[in-house]
Amino acid sequence: MITYKALSARQVQRLDKIAIEEIGIPSVALMENAGRAVSGQILARLKKSSKKFVSVFCGTGNNAGDGFVIARYLLNAGLTPKVFIVGRARYLKSDAEINYRTLKKLKCPVREIRRVDQLLLRDIAKSKIIVDALFGVGLNRPVGELFKNVIEAVNAARKYIIAVDVPSGLDATTGKTFGACIQADLTVTLSCVKKGFLKNAGPRHTGRIVVADIGIPLKLLGKVKAI
Repeated sequence: MITYKALSARQVQRLDKIAIEEIGIPSVALMENAGRAVSGQILARLKKSSKKFVSVFCGTGNNAGDGFVIARYLLNAGLTPKVFIVGRARYLKSDAEINYRTLKKLKCPVREIRRVDQLLLRDIAKSKIIVDALFGVGLNRPVGELFKNVIEAVNAARKYIIAVDVPSGLDATTGKTFGACIQADLTVTLSCVKKGFLKNAGPRHTGRIVVADIGIPLKLLGKVKAI
């Protein structure tokens, strides 16, 4: 398990950049490692449950790619997850788009969400676990109305929520929220704890925290401490 000290959003972004551009670790490999780590937590929790429906909520940024990888691993384990993209899939880019196309070829159910409707609420209600892969560490502005509505609907359902890296709507540096924020039961955070988990609203939104090793070398930590 990685044991980095808590880092700010800027430090985490720098850490990723060094790993990708200076060390040469492909960004898609880091995404694959992240998705595998989170899926392992999901499968461990479902092991003794007869109800195995998992809803995976994605945005259109890189965090969505983690969600698509998670869904693929769940498919491989014999589950039938359902993926919800808040927004339009055509806006996906880079590694997220690669993993989206792979998931579509595997015939995983994927639905684009334009509004919170009764069909969405029914799927949320029947979920055993909800995966939050809406936003990542880079969120720095209030969430839009559609995302706010989705976050509020997910929270209101009182299901077991697993946040990927950062609960969506939480400032990873300050611990303040951006208008609406996922109330996670478990946050599987990537590489290191974020400073925002430890202050202001952070502790109320992260739930239990598990740090996932996604393959970024520990020795890179010294390069980001000063920024």
